[in-house]
Amino acid sequence: MSDNRYLNLDFSDITTDPNLSRREFLKTIGGGIVIFFLVGDSSVLEAQRGRSYPEDFNAYLRIGPDGRVSCFTGKIEMGQGVVTSLAQMLADELDVSLDAVAMVMGDTAQCPWDMGTFGSMSTRFFGPPLRAAGAEARSVLIQLASEKLGVPQDRLTVEDGVVFDKSDRNKRVTYADLAQGQTITRRAQPRPSVKRPSEFKVMGKGFSRRDAIEKVTGKAKYAGDIRVPGMMYARILRPPAHGATLKSVDTSDVERIEGASVVRDGDLIAVLHKNWDVAGEALSRISAEFDVPQTDVNDETIFDHLLASAGNGNVVAQGGQLDAGEAQAEITIEQTFLDGYKAHAPMETHTAVAQIEDGKATIWASTQTPFPIRDQIARAIGFSPDDVRVITPFVGGGFGGKSPGQQAIEAARLAKASGKPVQVMWTREEEFFYDTFRPAAVVKVKSGATKDGKIVLWDYNVYFAGSRGAEHFYDIPNHRTTSIGGGYGGGPDPHPFATGAWRAPANNTNTFARESQIDMMAAQAKIDPVEFRLKNLKDERMIRTLKAAAEKFGWTAAPAPSGRGVGVACGIDAGTYVATIAQADVDKRTGRVQVKRIVSAQDMGLAVNPRGATIQMEGCITMGLGYALMEDIHFRGGRILDRNFDTYQLPRFSHLPRIETVILDLQDEPAQGGGEPAIIVMGAVVANAVYDAVGARVLQLPISTQRVRQAIAAAANDMPVLA
Repeated sequence: MSDNRYLNLDFSDITTDPNLSRREFLKTIGGGIVIFFLVGDSSVLEAQRGRSYPEDFNAYLRIGPDGRVSCFTGKIEMGQGVVTSLAQMLADELDVSLDAVAMVMGDTAQCPWDMGTFGSMSTRFFGPPLRAAGAEARSVLIQLASEKLGVPQDRLTVEDGVVFDKSDRNKRVTYADLAQGQTITRRAQPRPSVKRPSEFKVMGKGFSRRDAIEKVTGKAKYAGDIRVPGMMYARILRPPAHGATLKSVDTSDVERIEGASVVRDGDLIAVLHKNWDVAGEALSRISAEFDVPQTDVNDETIFDHLLASAGNGNVVAQGGQLDAGEAQAEITIEQTFLDGYKAHAPMETHTAVAQIEDGKATIWASTQTPFPIRDQIARAIGFSPDDVRVITPFVGGGFGGKSPGQQAIEAARLAKASGKPVQVMWTREEEFFYDTFRPAAVVKVKSGATKDGKIVLWDYNVYFAGSRGAEHFYDIPNHRTTSIGGGYGGGPDPHPFATGAWRAPANNTNTFARESQIDMMAAQAKIDPVEFRLKNLKDERMIRTLKAAAEKFGWTAAPAPSGRGVGVACGIDAGTYVATIAQADVDKRTGRVQVKRIVSAQDMGLAVNPRGATIQMEGCITMGLGYALMEDIHFRGGRILDRNFDTYQLPRFSHLPRIETVILDLQDEPAQGGGEPAIIVMGAVVANAVYDAVGARVLQLPISTQRVRQAIAAAANDMPVLA
């Protein structure tokens, strides 16, 4: 195992069976001081995921005899920076240096059960109990120091893991001395005394990523870097389209390649070889025939297909009477917005290594959900979950796409069938084929306002994206928001292939539709778009965030279209408020949009690591430019036509604007999510900037050059277009 002091420390003797008794657990953990604590409100989490965290403990920390602090968590590090920010929270509450804290993450044999890393929930849900445990541990250590030094507790203080007498600093004892040879357990209090912001020494300070040097020097280990003795590379026979079924297969030619073998486990057929490229050559020797279902659904007809498949919706929010709002409205706008499928396109493709020895399976997997994947693997190979260990090294990007673990299940099945360790590393083509895509969606909005710019009507209907971000935050007396179709998970699925969570799922689509519609009303009322929003806001957090963005940008009020190419959009995600302003140039002849400047303001409560939060905002903005301007999956039925980056485009350095961020300093407020909020506004803010530049409204994402040209032509005839 790696000797990385931050991730995956080699405490291989530690087990965390949720049914393990406390006495048995303490035998495995050895010396040190252990503080047990629960993560979040178990009843709420149980309702969310169908399972509560273990009653005895969900996560725990260890202060070893050497004074090192280890925090064990089922959360994983995939670039979002929690390996740094969670360590900051613990270090501050314990009064130790950041360097003294090692994070052990995503190992099902060492870490307590966790539902997974997604939804910008690590800091919000895991952070508070982690701080509480740190505060409790500090209290226990001070009690022990009081007894050892013969000094009353109120005379003791702690600095960098050393407890000393405030009146005589020579009377001192280290955490290492206190923990040596002792095991003390204590449940954290329901309301532990955590530090006030004025007492912070580590939280709220900007720290560089603790994994940065490993990653930029190539020392960081990903699932594809794992090697075990006797490991074979697998190349798997894949269908040409989703929904295709295998009619016949001939593998006889594979035998001509030395060292290659065919492994079949039900519908899973693979070629194994000790060299990856030779395994690929052997795979090409397989002759297979598939039945491919015929369908008329494609990336152009999908939206009509979705509407035809829609059933009854669920009302997400409502108030007042729509009829009354329509009667009051002097300006009424009814519009339809479209959003196509998007791929996650992470740098690291789905990868896993599986090894089975002595009836136990170990799988190194690029996954956001080690424990759910462990359970799926156990079912797939007929093992008890206690006999399956999933280890998550660094993950090279997830964005919601690495919650399913098909590659890990494939590796485990092949390892069991072959009796050898197996690596499954998807090619880029496989990644695009089997990725769970952000669902295509339709949004229909009817809104109304008075001539002086007061919104009085809001009838919002979103089809198949999901409800996250659908509920508006404006002051609208007569409103209804309805979500139709499950988007991802639950209910009839009209999509021709798998869809799933994609960074801030649903909220990107919903914010694009909502903030475009808001801008259209502002333009119709001939009111500046920032002024129009402020006129219809009562939420002080959003008002403060929008004003911060406008001030940083140097906003000058003018109704759109002003010809300046500036746009604004607001949104809320994971408890965080975001307001973004963009400036863009639009070439009327080619339709090319070049975003020149982005200013984004964010209210995320306490920013545990402002430097890390800034990086996340910049990453969201960059990724958001992709779905806003160029990312689109083309398909015909179950055939995915975009299988690599030659046709599926991502933002390049030449596409990037000047990016400026503002993080409001609100240390007295609870920390909120920072991994997703800044991305949700990007489609809307670019669309609004395009409209301000050329007076043409694009109603479908991405805002491609073709759609911009069509919108400009339609605007000349006073006709909005969808595509």
